[in-house]
Formats: sequence, structure tokens, C-alpha cells
Amino acid sequence: MSALPTDTPTTKPFDADAFAFNLARAMESGGKALSAFLQPRETGDINNRAPGEMGEVIKTFAEVAEYWLADADRASDVQMRLGKAYLELWGQFARKLAGAEEEPTIAPAPKDKRFADPEWKSNHFFDFIMQLYLLTTKWAHELVENAEGLDPHTRKKAEFYVQVLTNAFAPSNFVLTNPEVLRETIASSGDNLFRGMQMLAEDIQAGGGTLKIRQSGGTFEIGKDLALTPGKVIYQNEIMQLIQYEPRTEHVLRTPLLIVPPWINKYYILDLTPKKSFIKWLVDQGLTVFVISWVNPDRSLGGKTFDDYMREGPLAAMDAIEKATGEMKVHTMGYCIGGTLLATTLAWLADKRRVRTTSATFMAAQVDFTHAGDLMVYIDESQLSALERDMQQTGVLHGTRMAMAFNMLRSNDLIWPYVISNYLKGKEPSSFDLLFWNADATRMPGANHSFYLRNCYLENRLSAGTMVLDNTRLDLSKIKTPIYNLATKDDHIAPAQSVLYGSQFFGGPVRFVLSGSGHIAGVINPPASGKYQYWTGGNAAAETVQEWMNGATEHQGSWWPDWRAWVEGLDSETVPARTAGASMTVLEEAPGSYVRMRA
Repeated sequence: MSALPTDTPTTKPFDADAFAFNLARAMESGGKALSAFLQPRETGDINNRAPGEMGEVIKTFAEVAEYWLADADRASDVQMRLGKAYLELWGQFARKLAGAEEEPTIAPAPKDKRFADPEWKSNHFFDFIMQLYLLTTKWAHELVENAEGLDPHTRKKAEFYVQVLTNAFAPSNFVLTNPEVLRETIASSGDNLFRGMQMLAEDIQAGGGTLKIRQSGGTFEIGKDLALTPGKVIYQNEIMQLIQYEPRTEHVLRTPLLIVPPWINKYYILDLTPKKSFIKWLVDQGLTVFVISWVNPDRSLGGKTFDDYMREGPLAAMDAIEKATGEMKVHTMGYCIGGTLLATTLAWLADKRRVRTTSATFMAAQVDFTHAGDLMVYIDESQLSALERDMQQTGVLHGTRMAMAFNMLRSNDLIWPYVISNYLKGKEPSSFDLLFWNADATRMPGANHSFYLRNCYLENRLSAGTMVLDNTRLDLSKIKTPIYNLATKDDHIAPAQSVLYGSQFFGGPVRFVLSGSGHIAGVINPPASGKYQYWTGGNAAAETVQEWMNGATEHQGSWWPDWRAWVEGLDSETVPARTAGASMTVLEEAPGSYVRMRA
């Protein structure tokens, strides 16, 4: 029953003096962490948004409480049900202490990793704490689920806030109520707490006063460990560098490929280690590949607009590619928000009757935001207005803010496991290129980000045909370019339903493809890995993803070869391979300097 380790040859005996010493050191490091948190707030370097964010939570919960408190009998009944559940659990706990065998009142989900340690079941104390937490969590979720009269957005926010708060207060997140952490604390005489508080102070300092949770240990260097595909920076302006990659085949498809990555993250998600690199694979497949590497903007670029990102991004890149290759038309590919920008660019070109593209590929990208998913919890007038006020002061949205917003959507995967391992167990996380990239956050110009959130998420103007860029009303139906529209099955950033629904707004042929896994792994899935699967050929008129899948064909492995066959089917002409930068002034070697700018 005890969480304390036994005195065996593999377990050091508890050292009270060492424990007291380590606890003192941990408190000292905790003080440094607090100082690192408070100092930029005292100097005004950080605008503390906590009161405003807490106000949003309180306002949302007040609407839920209003339903339950409006009827005394209703309020009494919901409290009595919780009280009865607590009494039954207490009775079960007492009987277990007396030696009786009892079935649990409530059990965690089979995939809930927080309670995987055997002592959550074998130790009566931890079992009681776990069930008490699960009962309370279930009750809190039912309060929101059964509250009548809530509008859909308020209900979604309330569900999100309940999930965030209950995740935060899980007993696994505290030293004295986590058997693994308690064993580690006793076994190391508290050295784990000292190491953890050291890392906490370092991570708050690294975040400039905001906790920047380290998700990957070790040191990755861009251009040395990641983003290794050889190439040249052949063009740059204030917001992007354009990289042309060296060919790996004697002949290449005549039409070059332009990739537009999201500016919310750095482009090298497409060029991780060589075995995972999508860009390297494309080059190996005989394509002339160009990719935009967005700048990490500071306050001086805070006024850059969505119009600027279109003109100085894809449009400027197309002009540079024409100079570099002599080709006026390109294959285009946009990932996530880069795909949204690409779609607006294609609509702008269509309105101007300028034919610059042979094909367009959208990877986990949205053009309609009716089914935009979990991120919608952050989108309403009051929250956007508060965010805009902050961005007006700083000029940009800091990358840590955006990173935390994404992490909060999956806090039990992306926050609390690292809090427990890093700061409670004192363990340095293992090296992982994907998580290193995830933590390499970028800032966003306030003007651009405000336009994007309002016109896409809040008002859904792009698919409605009411978005205006560069004094041009955009109409997606004017886009006649053949489209390869890739969705990922478990995506919570660009849900598959949202991507499928958006297919109907284009005016040309659309090949909708569904990949297994999520927003990253479903896209970055090298054929050699043999992972996941993809589906093709579903009913084009399907209204739901499941309906589309019912008529689709499943294929094992990566969607990359399917795309390669599709793009060659549109234009199979080849030319001798082009040396990167041969007809342009080479500014520097890939991956360039913009991608190395840290937030």
C-alpha cells in the first residue's frame, strides 16, 4: 500500500539531511522562478493578461451557473447527486480499509496515461484520491452538458474551460498525490524537486517571463541537425526569403513547385532530418522546389497586413521563380494557414485573369471556417478585441502566446506530462526534432493576425465571397486550377470536416484525399516509414467525412506517392535539372538567416 520505496540494494535509504538540503535548494530555485516571472511585469515588458482571461472564464461559467441557480430545486438536486457520490465513495474506501474487496465507483479511461501507475489502484489512498477527482470532473462536465439555453459558442467555451481546469487540478500534477513523483522524491531525497525548480526558473527566463515548457532536450541546430536539404536563398524582402533547392536528378519536371508554409511556425517542419524531410523527398522525385521562409517579425513589422503577405509572399515568389527558371506557371502547395493565404492569392490572380499556376495543393488548410474546430473557443468579439488591444501595444503577437494557446487545446498531451516529468521528477526531456520545432515559436504582425482572425474565423468571409484583399473582392469559384485537397483524419487544427466542406467552393476539379493521423504526422509521413494510411475516391457530394469514407478506397502508407502521380498527370514534360541560383544572385546558403531568428 505504501508509496515509499523499500530498502533494497537498488534503492538508497531515505536521507533526512539530504532531503532538507535539497528542499531548501528547491525553494531557492522556486524563488528565482518567481522573480523571473514577476520582473518583466514590474518593468512593463509584459502586459499581464491574466485578469482579462480570468474574466472571460468567470463570465462563461456565470452563464452556466445562471441556469442551475435559477431553480432552487434544480440547484439542490445537482448538489445532492454529487454529495451522494462522495458518500458512496467514502463508504467504499472505509470498507476497503477493513479488508473488503470493492469494485471502483468510477474508473479512468483505458487510455488515460495519468493513472497508469499500478499504485493508483493498489494503494487505497491513491485510489480514493483518483476516484474523488474523476467523480468531481464528471460532475463538472455534466453541469455544462445539461445546462439548457446556452448558445453553442458559450457551451463550447464552457466545455473547454472545464477541461482545462480539471486537467490542471488532476492529482497526478502534485507531489504528494502522485505515487510516481512521491517515490522519486523519497528515493532521491528531494533532489528531483531541486532539479525541477532549476528547470522551471530556466524555462521562465527563456520565455521572457512566460513559462516556455521545454518539450525536447538536447540541442538541435538549424542547418546542422535540421533543415539540411542543400539549396540557395535566391530572393528576399522584409517578410520572407525564397529558397531554391539543388536538384538530385538529371531531369526534372518542367513546371517548378512553390511551397507556402504557415507563418505561424517555421518552414522546416517540411525539412526535418533527412529521413523525415518532405522537401528532400520532393527533390529526389525530380521536382524543382522553392519554399518560402517567413521572417520572425518584430515590432517594426507589426503593420504588415494580409495584403502585404500576399504581395510580398506568394506573388513575389512567383515573380522570382519566373526569373530563376523562365517558367511563368508553377505548381503551388500551401500548408495550414499557408494554404489559406495561397487560396486568397489564387482568387486574387483569378480576378485579375493572370494564369500563374498549373496546380494547387492544400495540406490541412481551411478556406471555410464553419467547422473550424477547437480553436473557435478563442474566437469571439470580446476575446479578439482584447487581443487586438494587446497587439497594438506590442506590434506583434508573441510566439509563446500562440504556442500556449495551441498547447492548451491538448493540455494532457502537451503541457501536464512535461510539467510532471520536468518540474516534479526533475528529468530532462529526451531529444525530439518535432517537439524542438514545435517550441521554436514565431511572432506574428498584429495587423496581419487581426485581419486573419476576423475575416476567417470570426466572420468567415473567404468562402462567402466578401473578403477584400488589395481592393479586390475574392471569389473562390473563379479558381479553375486543379486542386489536391489533403485533410488529416485526427486533425484538431484544421478538422477534416472543415477541409472537406471547403472543397465545394473552388471552381475547378478537386481531388480530396484523407490521410491518417493528425495535423503534423498525417502530412509529414515519409513512404519509407510505412505508417498510417490514406483514402481516395470518396463521394464528392458527401456532406460528412464518414459519408465520404464509406465510398472511398483505403491505401496503406503515405499519400506522397499519390500526390506525385497526380501532379505528373497534369504536366509530365521534363527538362534538364536546374542548378539552384544559376540565373539569380545567391544571397546565402539554405536554410537562410530568417529561419534562425528566435522569438
